Amino acid sequence: MLCGAVAVLTLSSVPCPAEWRPAVMLAALDCADEANQQVCAEFGITGFPTLKFFRAFSKKAEDGIRIAHPAATVADLRRAIITNLEQSGDAWPPACPPLEPASAEEVRSFFHRNTERYLALIFEKSNSFVGREVALDLLQYENVAVRRVLSTEEELVEKFGVTTFPSAYLLLRNGSFFRLPVHAEARSFYTYYLRTLSGVTRGSYRLNVTSSAINETRALQPVQAADSSKLYVADLESTVHYTLRVEAGRPAVLAGAQLAALKCYVATLAKYFPGRPSVQTFLQSLDSWLRNWTEPELPRSALKEAVKNKEDATPAAVLPTNITWVGCRGSEPHFRGYPCGLWTIFHLLTVQAAQGGPDQELPLEVLSTMRCYVKHFFGCQECAQHFEAMAAKSMDQVKSRDEAVLWLWSHHNEVNARLAGGDTEDPQFPKLQWPPPDMCPQCHREEQGVHVWDEVAVLSFLKEHFSPGNLRLDHAVPIPMAREEAVVSARLGTAGLREKEEEKERKEEEEGEKETEKPDRESETGRPGSSELRRPSIVRRNPRLQALGEDIVDLDSFSEQHFKSKALRAAGRHRRLSKRDTIALHHDAGWERLRVPESREEEEDGGLRRSPWLRVLGLGFSRLDVSLCIALYFLSSMCLLGMYTFFRLRTRARKARPGFPVA
Repeated sequence: MLCGAVAVLTLSSVPCPAEWRPAVMLAALDCADEANQQVCAEFGITGFPTLKFFRAFSKKAEDGIRIAHPAATVADLRRAIITNLEQSGDAWPPACPPLEPASAEEVRSFFHRNTERYLALIFEKSNSFVGREVALDLLQYENVAVRRVLSTEEELVEKFGVTTFPSAYLLLRNGSFFRLPVHAEARSFYTYYLRTLSGVTRGSYRLNVTSSAINETRALQPVQAADSSKLYVADLESTVHYTLRVEAGRPAVLAGAQLAALKCYVATLAKYFPGRPSVQTFLQSLDSWLRNWTEPELPRSALKEAVKNKEDATPAAVLPTNITWVGCRGSEPHFRGYPCGLWTIFHLLTVQAAQGGPDQELPLEVLSTMRCYVKHFFGCQECAQHFEAMAAKSMDQVKSRDEAVLWLWSHHNEVNARLAGGDTEDPQFPKLQWPPPDMCPQCHREEQGVHVWDEVAVLSFLKEHFSPGNLRLDHAVPIPMAREEAVVSARLGTAGLREKEEEKERKEEEEGEKETEKPDRESETGRPGSSELRRPSIVRRNPRLQALGEDIVDLDSFSEQHFKSKALRAAGRHRRLSKRDTIALHHDAGWERLRVPESREEEEDGGLRRSPWLRVLGLGFSRLDVSLCIALYFLSSMCLLGMYTFFRLRTRARKARPGFPVA
């Protein structure tokens, strides 16, 4: 063994944190399990709980030192481990920092012999363990060192002006120093402040990692600035998108408990998620759709169609489809992100449920939803199993909605403690107990040297932190308005521009008509919709036919009246659409105009509906063109008739001559 280790048998509390590794390793063995009887017999375990301490490089079972009073408090057990560690002598663990008191000479020459940027001095009395505990807490962090100084070291006490014990001072390489500005002179406050110093990062002490992976250096991406005291809508919407469209969409078919879990999850979101109006409409619409789904199985294709955005609905039902992490962004893509967002979502839902209903009504509403979702959909199966074990152990003991808020908070901290120092921890965002002292100093206090939480203050803090008023829209994806909202916005915001465009189009149409049409007062009648329809005809110039009122249509006038105006309207519409980027018109309004069916433009004029052959015949020809065609046709007909008459008369004349041979 390369370090000091403690074998803890059937002990429910953890006597030392994960940050103390690899100086102190913690192992637990359940001797109540029949499968472990042989091992427990080899180590001489006759009852439990039993604690044994093994010094570094121990190889035999009988080398273990029994720790007295195993049923003592966690603080007592932690101090017992430190005491046995200090008595290791030649078996001192190589990774363990020095725990003995520092002298004035060591402090003066520290920066000459070490490369750390900071030196933290914990001034305390001889019976205090604060300095040693803080030193072990910072074991895995680089660029900072911790030394304890006893109150009897008069030179250092006088130099730093120490008046209270314990107290902590930070010494810089340039010789300057200052007292740590913490809310309370206690281990947890010292540890948190030192970990947040600029340049202090978690080092290469990793568990279950090969040496090559430890030595590998990867460039970290710059972390996007985010306010840790705020919640970001982008994180929440990205999480909801991932849960509904990615994780829930993995199975080919949802049925049974999986389908019930999805319905429960969506119903809880629709009830308590404080999103933007379009997102809330999306969740409510999806919830209604799932409630109406009565089939025993839900195919992936049907769910995929149901979770699509409906921008044209009234009101719009839209959930952004991209993933943007702000407050949950990690230093590298594989850190934080979705797990952080999922925790945030459920913290938010528990608080919203506690704020929105009677405290004793449905206390497990949100917790049961989270338990079902994590069990059936969460991608990390090991994580899901851990959460299920925690839920099965104590979730049914929650009796109120406020207790549900605190249950989720305490078990989230339990997960953080378990994962601290592991491969999944972001070195830029250590897994600390939350909320930290700088966010909620009143949440922390110490009793007899042990850190305890003030749950009343914690509950108050959680309700304020996870409230809708703490949501920020920074970096959130803009959501387009519904179709009707877009049309109204276009009418209000671009009324002047549209009026100018319409006026310009009317002028162009009038100018086009003046260029291609001669004034004909006698043939003009009322506009479409009037009692007298316009049926001009060149045949009506004959008074006899005019009196009869024959319904003969002049092709020239008909094409001019019906198709020239349509061509102008189409050209004007094309110009408007081509200028869409320069006109402040919402894209939905543009699509509304493009969706006008072709049949709406086929108007009746003179009791005749335009047919396709008339459209082809008349489109693109002016009145002059058609008139010339008719005139040429008439002239050619007259020419042919004249030639026929000439040759016929000549033939008759030749037959009438006397010298013409006859049969």
